[in-house]
Amino acid sequence: MQWTNITDINQISEIQKAEGFSLIFKHSTRCSVSMMAKKRFEKDWEVIPKDTTLYFLDLISYRNISAQIAETFQVHHESPQILLIKNGDCILDASHSEISADEVAEVISN
Repeated sequence: MQWTNITDINQISEIQKAEGFSLIFKHSTRCSVSMMAKKRFEKDWEVIPKDTTLYFLDLISYRNISAQIAETFQVHHESPQILLIKNGDCILDASHSEISADEVAEVISN
């Protein structure tokens, strides 16, 4: 699997309009906790179905996009944070040590 970088605010509306599952990983490049959560997630991400699009946001570089994600999907901003989107709605929101590829895969399969 690989990340699709979010670098344009218009990508958020594209994610919202997409059918199926998308995942957004909001990452702070200055935070060791965020780096550990990202590494742990990537180590286990093979359990996530291959047709799930994985998006990566560097929130230090794109703070405005992070704010738009929180508003669009009606979640409280955290970092690190994952949002699992299904047909435009956030169905899973996790941060810090709660970030789990296994949980993402379980939610998708149910």
